[in-house]
Parts: sequence; C-alpha cells; structure tokens
Amino acid sequence: MTDLTLRCANHPDRETTLRCNRCEKPICTKCAILTPVGYRCKECVRGQQAVFETAKPIDFVVAAVVSAVGAGIGVALLNILGFWGFFVAPIAGGGLAEVVRLATRRRRGRRLPLVAAIAGTVGVLPSLLPTLGFLFLALTGGGIEMLGGLLLAAAYPLVGGGLLLSALYYRLRGISL
Repeated sequence: MTDLTLRCANHPDRETTLRCNRCEKPICTKCAILTPVGYRCKECVRGQQAVFETAKPIDFVVAAVVSAVGAGIGVALLNILGFWGFFVAPIAGGGLAEVVRLATRRRRGRRLPLVAAIAGTVGVLPSLLPTLGFLFLALTGGGIEMLGGLLLAAAYPLVGGGLLLSALYYRLRGISL
C-alpha cells in the first residue's frame, strides 16, 4: 500500500492536507498565510507584494519636499484659525496626502508614508520658533506667568501638526477613516 500523505514543501517532516491556492504547493500551517482569497505560501505572497512596490527613489525625495513645505504652510495657517484649526487639521492632512500622491504620480511604496510623515515633522518645527521666544522670556525674568503663554504657544503647532501629520500618514497608507 502506498503512502498518499502530503508533506510540507518547506518542512518535509510535517504531514499536511493544505495546499497553496496559487501554486498548489503543499504547505503546513506554519508556512500558510491567510489572504482574502485563501491560504498561500510565503513565496507567492512575497511575489504579489513586490507588484505593489512601484515607488522610484526620486519619489521619496519629492514626497519629503512636498510634505515638509506643505506641513509647514498648513500648520502656519492652522495657527491662524486657533481652536477651529484642530477640526480642520485632519482635513488639511488628507488634502496634503493627495498633493503628495499627485506629486509622486500615484506610485506606491512601503516606506513612502513614513518618509512623508518624518519630513512633515521637520516642516512643522519652524512653527515652534515662537515658543522659544516665550521660553527665553520665562527664563530671563518673565516668571511663572509666562509659562501659560509658553504652553499655549507650543500646544497649537504640536496638536495641530500632530493631527495633520497623522492624517497625512494614514491617508498615504491607504487607510481611510
């Protein structure tokens, strides 16, 4: 009598009844990756993910420059709106993500949202310069009264920039809320 049990292609010591739904290779549960269309082997999933990586090296530079300049301008405009800027910041971040997407000609990359968010953070930093003025005044004799102004001057760009940059990052990642 012949042995008809399948063995995992990657782990020959394991019996299995599972096959990759793309290449029909026998795989064990450790090698199987659940996808929306069924279980696939790691090689097929890796090959499919490579198709979605379309960004060129210049796209990272373009995304960084556009998001740094856009985030800096965006936070400066959000500071003018005051409290209402907190509500407008996520919308502005989504708009900035679309500008970055258009500037990179809709090419996708795994690290592109991260590069855009880090560059956007660098773009937000100049908005914190007035905070340094308040800090200088508080340390040179302004006293505790200046601490409220210091915290308020730092809160608007930090919170508004955080909301803008988080919307930028998640929109570029493809997560729409």
